[in-house]
Amino acid sequence: MSLKNPAALEFLQTRRSRPAKTLVAPAPTRDELLPLLMAAARSPDHGKLEPWRFIVLEKGAMPRLSALTQEFGATLGKTPEEIAKARSQFDMGHLAVAVIEVQKPSEKVPAIEQTYSAGAVCLALLNAALAAGWGANWLSGWQTHNPRFCQKAFGLKDNERVVGLVHIATEGATPPERPRPDVATLTEWVSA
Repeated sequence: MSLKNPAALEFLQTRRSRPAKTLVAPAPTRDELLPLLMAAARSPDHGKLEPWRFIVLEKGAMPRLSALTQEFGATLGKTPEEIAKARSQFDMGHLAVAVIEVQKPSEKVPAIEQTYSAGAVCLALLNAALAAGWGANWLSGWQTHNPRFCQKAFGLKDNERVVGLVHIATEGATPPERPRPDVATLTEWVSA
């Protein structure tokens, strides 16, 4: 039987993302980020395929990604508001980790399970950052779902896609608590 860890359970029951717009400098250093990436890499991974990888976007990369978002937004006919919202995560970003799903051929592990594993990595990274005392937020956006943008921005291959951009920096203002799901109404018990 596993040992109980009440502190970890309390953390998971009370954790909450910090809006990216409230994150301020400093962001984690490379040495501070590495243990968070190691924690994220312990996510469920059926078949030990490692169907994901990380691209760390440091502060210096943010202006390029913002400009690229502007360029693609105009080409795709996005409204100025849609472009501004998409750019904002890069305009205000200090550090983000792009979690990249890497689909790998497997007779035993379906593609959807590889997608689930990559999503689990995003959540694990988010929780590791929060547990380490950082503010963190998992974002995406229309640009991260556009294969041409992702190829130009991140050099992705045909079997890769962005699962999320996990922004990590110092927590600025603490946002108010938001309503949480009523688990009792979402749960069905089956006993036979």
